[in-house]
Amino acid sequence: MLVRFLLLALLVVLVGRAVWRLIEGIVAGASLPGASGPPQKNERMVRDPICGTFVLPSRALSLATGGHVEYFCSEKCRAAFHHQPKS
Repeated sequence: MLVRFLLLALLVVLVGRAVWRLIEGIVAGASLPGASGPPQKNERMVRDPICGTFVLPSRALSLATGGHVEYFCSEKCRAAFHHQPKS
């Protein structure tokens, strides 16, 4: 009888911890920066000049150069563009 009680108590603790971690993950995911919901309707995608990936301007990294703004999919592409020799 005592073994059955201990096993049931252990099961309750493990299920409780699993549910708690699930709730923490949902809260953490909802509070991430950039998780602002779906993109705006009719938002035009732009092309990353380094790798060619299409990105939404509202979610992309940007770099202003000579009065023009370039958009990038990642910090790696933005750094590569910034360090390109100027022609």
